[in-house]
Amino acid sequence: MLKVPEHQVAGHLAIDGKLGPLVDDSGRFYKPLQGDGRGNKELAFYESFSSDTRVPDHIRKYFPVCYGSQLLEASNGSGLLHHLVLQDIVSSHRNPSIMDVKIGSRTWYPEASDNYIQKCLEKDRRTTTVSLGFRIAGLQLYEGKESGYWRPGRKEVQSFTVYNVRSILRRFVSSNSSIGNENSDCSFAPSIYGGSAGILEQLLELKAWFEDQTIYHFHSCSLLILFDKESVSKGSASVPEIKLIDFAHVVEGKGVIDHNFLGGLCSLIKFVSEVLSDSKESSIKDCVESEKPGICTDNGNCQ
Repeated sequence: MLKVPEHQVAGHLAIDGKLGPLVDDSGRFYKPLQGDGRGNKELAFYESFSSDTRVPDHIRKYFPVCYGSQLLEASNGSGLLHHLVLQDIVSSHRNPSIMDVKIGSRTWYPEASDNYIQKCLEKDRRTTTVSLGFRIAGLQLYEGKESGYWRPGRKEVQSFTVYNVRSILRRFVSSNSSIGNENSDCSFAPSIYGGSAGILEQLLELKAWFEDQTIYHFHSCSLLILFDKESVSKGSASVPEIKLIDFAHVVEGKGVIDHNFLGGLCSLIKFVSEVLSDSKESSIKDCVESEKPGICTDNGNCQ
């Protein structure tokens, strides 16, 4: 039984008679092939990527598994349509907090029309794409059983300033992330952003590859960042994930480093590092000011 994705935070939604992706209960995500050849280009990328021996195995984990394409009834009732069949990234997460981050200071691809480039330029300048080299494209924060999720609308997300982005990255890993709370505690930063399996280390591993890889140029692609906040708040282990998604505008690298993507990735790393560093300094300060003497471990936690 196919259904509308519960945790989709960006892109076209299959609601109100509109065309959009669907999911099933077996952990698969069905994305309609976009028109204008974009869908076929994305399918071609997955086919090329899956068989390209130049891509290291440790990098493949940052890309969704592709199972080919399938002819399915479109969500808008328009009839049968080819869908890209992908791994449903969030299916293994119960109450995921998710952030969709579009990477790069420009989002158009080299062969784009003048009209398309102008459209992208307007959005890039209106958001933090130009100023930061990335922008938040979608967001979902799990705030607990009573509050549920905070999902800002598309217009609100597109209005995020540099200050908002910094605030969201802090709020994303805070236990007190409810609306109206201006003092995010970043209490989950050491376990989600930090550590050997944390977001920062994963981003740095990707960065190391992008510093060398000249196979592809990733235009208008996103990084999906997600983790189970409820598990972390209860003290259970929750390994955060990042996945690269949206490859309709990937082109051949032709032996040239993808500086547009790499620059945006480095900028995101800087912002995540700042949140992690601030959380450690805050933990140390809390230990010093506590009435009971405390011991601060290397990861910023107090005992």
